[in-house]
Amino acid sequence: MKKRSLGTRLEQFTDGDVAISVQDLHKSFRLPTEHAGGLKQAIFNRLRGIRGYRDQRVLEGINLEIKKGEFVGIVGRNGSGKSTLLKTLAGIYYPEKGNIVIDGTLVPFIELGVGFNPELTGRENVYLNGALLGFSNEEMDEMYDEIWKFAELEKFQNQKLKNYSSGMQVRLAFSIAIRAKGDILLLDEVLAVGDAAFQQKCNDYFKSLHGNQTVVLVTHTMENVRKFCDRAILIDAGKVKLDGDPNEVADAYTALWK
Repeated sequence: MKKRSLGTRLEQFTDGDVAISVQDLHKSFRLPTEHAGGLKQAIFNRLRGIRGYRDQRVLEGINLEIKKGEFVGIVGRNGSGKSTLLKTLAGIYYPEKGNIVIDGTLVPFIELGVGFNPELTGRENVYLNGALLGFSNEEMDEMYDEIWKFAELEKFQNQKLKNYSSGMQVRLAFSIAIRAKGDILLLDEVLAVGDAAFQQKCNDYFKSLHGNQTVVLVTHTMENVRKFCDRAILIDAGKVKLDGDPNEVADAYTALWK
């Protein structure tokens, strides 16, 4: 299995049971503070020492290891850095300092339905989304019927996607995404899809992953942390505050709001 390294230095694993290794991870974003209003104003601001941006630090020295087969929940308040961490693991963001090493194939369930075209039919979007996930037309032919059956949307295949409700679109995107079999799954709140019956179907799917795939779940739903996770990590202000038993982490997260 190839290891993928992302960061400022390469560290090879000494433990073959590790799926994800994160070492001293830092990430910040440059946010505009004012509009220069043209080149003259920009030069004037520069001469006065006025910057048109500020640096927002999001991740500040994250260290963690996730074992192969673990189902790990990452929790924290809005702005804590948990989704930035997930997107950095996925390679969407690049760390400015630190290192990430991934051992295995990785499938991110972060932006379900990215690449969907509302002017195309459901059928056409299935093949389009499948191609974005790396499937051939022949592979999509084989799984096509099962995708629609799982999404419970068989009678809508030939309707344009713009006529689907948002819930229907998410169900279809989720049904496509779970066909991508990877060693590591990154999930950002995708458990909350569809109605109660469909959510139960999704819950059954995620239960089946235990011990078979490594799963990292970013969520605000402590019920899911307690129900699915073997371990949980609380992030606050870009740092790991607690790493351990899911019930203890869920309690600590709930205490943040008191």
